[in-house]
Amino acid sequence: MKRIAIFIAMVMTTVLAVAQTLTASAPSHVAVGEQFRLSYTINTQNVSDFRAGNIPSEFEVLIGPNRSMQSSYQMINGHTSSTSSITYTYIVAATKGGTFTIPAAYAVVDGKKITSKSLTIKVSGSVSGSGSNSRQNSDDGAEMRDAGSRISGSDLFIKVSANKKRVYEQEPILLTYKVYTLVQLTQLRGDMPDLKSFYTQEVDLPQQKSFSIETVNGRPYRTCTWSQYVMFPQTTGKLQIPSITFEGIVVQQNRNVDPFEAFFNGGSGYVEVKKKIVAPGIDIQVDPLPQRPATFSGGVGKFNISAQLDKTETKANDPIKLRVIVSGTGNLKLIKEPVLNLPKDFDKYEPKVTDQTKLTTAGLEGSKIYDILIVPRHQGQYDIPPVEFTYFDTATKRYETVKSEGFHLDVAKGAGSASVSDFSGQEDVDELNKDIRFIKTGDADQHLTNDFFFGSTAYWVIIAALVVVFITLFVIFRQRAIDNANVTKMRGKKANKVATKRLKLAARLMTDNKPNEFYDEVLRALWGYVGDKLNIPVAQLSHDNISQKLADRGVHQSIIDKFIGAIDECEFERYAPGDPKGNMSKVYDKAMLAIEKIEEVMKKGSKKAATLVLLLLLAPMAAHAATKAEVDSAYVNGEYQTAIKGYEQLLKQGASAELYYNLGNAYYRTENITRAVLNYERALLLSPGDADIRFNLQLARSKTIDKIVPESEMFFVTWYRSLVNLMSVDGWGRMALVSLAIVIVLFLVYLFSARVLLQKLGFFGGIALLVVFVFSNFFAWQQRQQLLYRQGAIVIAPSVAVKSTPAQNGTDLFILHEGTKVVITDGSMKNWREVRLADGKKGWLESKKIEMI
Repeated sequence: MKRIAIFIAMVMTTVLAVAQTLTASAPSHVAVGEQFRLSYTINTQNVSDFRAGNIPSEFEVLIGPNRSMQSSYQMINGHTSSTSSITYTYIVAATKGGTFTIPAAYAVVDGKKITSKSLTIKVSGSVSGSGSNSRQNSDDGAEMRDAGSRISGSDLFIKVSANKKRVYEQEPILLTYKVYTLVQLTQLRGDMPDLKSFYTQEVDLPQQKSFSIETVNGRPYRTCTWSQYVMFPQTTGKLQIPSITFEGIVVQQNRNVDPFEAFFNGGSGYVEVKKKIVAPGIDIQVDPLPQRPATFSGGVGKFNISAQLDKTETKANDPIKLRVIVSGTGNLKLIKEPVLNLPKDFDKYEPKVTDQTKLTTAGLEGSKIYDILIVPRHQGQYDIPPVEFTYFDTATKRYETVKSEGFHLDVAKGAGSASVSDFSGQEDVDELNKDIRFIKTGDADQHLTNDFFFGSTAYWVIIAALVVVFITLFVIFRQRAIDNANVTKMRGKKANKVATKRLKLAARLMTDNKPNEFYDEVLRALWGYVGDKLNIPVAQLSHDNISQKLADRGVHQSIIDKFIGAIDECEFERYAPGDPKGNMSKVYDKAMLAIEKIEEVMKKGSKKAATLVLLLLLAPMAAHAATKAEVDSAYVNGEYQTAIKGYEQLLKQGASAELYYNLGNAYYRTENITRAVLNYERALLLSPGDADIRFNLQLARSKTIDKIVPESEMFFVTWYRSLVNLMSVDGWGRMALVSLAIVIVLFLVYLFSARVLLQKLGFFGGIALLVVFVFSNFFAWQQRQQLLYRQGAIVIAPSVAVKSTPAQNGTDLFILHEGTKVVITDGSMKNWREVRLADGKKGWLESKKIEMI
């Protein structure tokens, strides 16, 4: 029996060792701002290491980890048993809504590693009240019901609606699923089944749902559009969209749980209840299209067509790119390629199709682009006929045919055959190798749109200050030149230096114990200093004369007495008996002190200069800098929609080339090329010399549909525009100020330098920089006019017909597509603008179809 007991004990010990576990616990649902307890319990105290999983940044750790140990002992029939555990506790607050996962934790027990399970926590609603665990209704007013209460069909249901229940084949239908709830709904899942009778696309709605209040049968329901689908019927007849069963999660309150106990023991006063909600089916009547013409493209909706030829003069066997663009709203993904009728002896290659469509509630909106390579094989004059596109218009309920413009092609004699495949392939490779340049990090220089340093009060004050500096320095240098020409005055200026040199010699004589030579040198220093300083001839040097001259120069009588006393002391000590070294040292100190005192008085007031002017020049200019590190971080992390909102919010505080550039990058990454072009253009207006902006703008323009070749201009006009656009308004303004400052220096060098080479450099350099000053001001003024009176605009509609007159019934001249830049030449008409393209074409379009740069 004893052996059996020992064996059982050994088995139990092994089981207990194997059964060591790490248990994680936390509420499965909390509110934003709510504090909750995250705990990890290990059923032993022999823990050598513990590491929690990486807690998401959306959870703020307020306290922890706190470690607590628990032990219990039990005696049954004389046998004692014990259990022990250790718990690591964190107090955490949820800061953001969403569903988050806390990874598994691990601990090392008796040299072995054990892990917990990961935890998933849903965060929604918000905390109201001051209690640390007071969780009430969510911020949208949801009702929190008791756990176990029944959820009826009138408490939570889904309505299904279609914007049209009778349509033609291929005509888009918008299907909407709208949730109505009186309870705390936190989650809802349900997928549209695969329907063979419909081509279906889901509309992209915000993941964070926003509820509003709607009264139904006298009850205030919280409602939210949960999902939307655009459906294109592929067959005719009575079609049914089947019912969908959604699975929802509703949070209820467990009032039997003590809140204090729940907080400190890891429990929760809330439970999650699954609820199935059936969204009813809906019937759609699909009518067949009328008798289809032979040229029917399959398009149903509202469309237009345009074409572009990259050149109208070429050589035989040289490839030409013909671009055909079909734009509008409807079933764009399902249309056929337009038919191209070419002259004989023209080769046509398979088109490169670019889909630039986006899903809207009205269907697919945008353009399909067909880039077709054609090769004329013989020289001659050829006409490429317009490209036709026939579609069914759902508004007029009949077939419509639209045409592009035709082209005349002049083909000269060619040198030989061309490799078309090499041409198109290299173009694709070049396109793949391009990408936009990175955002501009750091603080952004923001200012009001019409607030410029050039032309401001500070600008003119600095120019006036520079002129004052020039006049001041001119007077100073002129006086110095006059003084240099005055030998007597120069002797006065050098008097202190000569006296100092003599006193140094006297100090050496004192060291060498040569009293006679010492006293002679000190007297020469004193008499020579006062003679040179006061311009008194040697014959007129006397005590009275010196006293009178020093008094006339404003020297105080006490200082005069010290100087005269130093001379007398020197003459007396020369013949006085006593300690030679002690006497020499005393005389030397008095002489030095007397000269220093007079020098201080004579130089007093001579060091005043244009301090105020220098302060004006050196005063830092205040600049509003917007901190944008968080928004930049969102861009770097790929959260482009968040970055877009952040940059647009920052731009409300003031214009900034850096912010517009970064906003353009964010739009480019979301494939919104139109908004990217618009913001790059705005950035370029503020900083026309920035190479990064120009590069990204050029890349974004290459992805727009319309390829417009600018009108040719004289080379010097191109050079002049490039020169003006080298810098911004304030860049040219600062250049003007720097040029003026250097002009002042060079003119002073010319006026007062003694060397001929420096005089020439000062004269010609000053003239050249004076010209730079004038042109810098002129260029800055031109840039300022472009910003104050903006004429550029970007087409923001997917496609727009440019009219011959400002009226809807005007003749369509040509088609423009989103992202194209136009210049407004007449803005006097209400709702209409006359525009001009870079190639010289003009026409009228609606003002709502464009946005000013």
